[in-house]
Amino acid sequence: MTEPSVPAVRLQLLGGFELRVDDAVVEVKPAPQRLMALLALAGAAVERTFAAEQLWPDASRERAQANLRTTVWRLRHVSCELVASSKTHVRLAAQVWVDVREGLAEVQRADPAAVLRTVGLEATLLADLLPDWYDDWLETERERIRQLRLAGLERCGEQLLAAGHPADGIQLGLRAAAIEPLRESAQRLVIRCHLAEGNLVEAVRQYQRFAALLGRELGAAPSARLTDLIHRPAPGGHGRRHPLCGDHESSGEDEHEGVPAVPAFVR
Repeated sequence: MTEPSVPAVRLQLLGGFELRVDDAVVEVKPAPQRLMALLALAGAAVERTFAAEQLWPDASRERAQANLRTTVWRLRHVSCELVASSKTHVRLAAQVWVDVREGLAEVQRADPAAVLRTVGLEATLLADLLPDWYDDWLETERERIRQLRLAGLERCGEQLLAAGHPADGIQLGLRAAAIEPLRESAQRLVIRCHLAEGNLVEAVRQYQRFAALLGRELGAAPSARLTDLIHRPAPGGHGRRHPLCGDHESSGEDEHEGVPAVPAFVR
């Protein structure tokens, strides 16, 4: 006798909440949505008291725990198992596929080819976690995911640059810069890749855009480490800087500020 197949259950949290069972969208009430999201992001069993306090912070302990019992009961009326609970803990069912987990696992494996070719990772790399939700417990998770995907993109980009594929490295660096435009390490990756391709003008333009943004948003200038990439001597120039970068003859520091000199085109 053939055993009944287990339904494919997919939970999307990036870009907004969506639950699919066997590729059909399942409508879920707000409270069960939040419980599923909390458990999915925890990645493990959660104490019932903790879950109740996170989801209903303004309610009394008794009311919050009663709300949790009702929410778990509602989820049991869906056509497949979504949560498993005991007297003390509650967790997401093992069969539930979660986009955050899978996408970030792919990025953290630092497989540049997979990151470049997998269309499904676009959501992981660029979409926000539950953007229309304003729950306090989400803030830490949003920042954790943001940092993981930024680090993963840059790590893959560095590998591509080291392997002699700077054009692909540029793509991942630009994805990271799109997530956090003020992140200098992402900008540095893009500039290094442009320079590796021999495209000094593109590198200078990227530097200019970042320097202007940094000055406008924070009143700051790029670090000496980034500026030095653009200030490197032109090939065959016997120490003379490339004309695009100005013709500074200083020791590398501004006279009055004691900080690395900034190229003439951003002054």
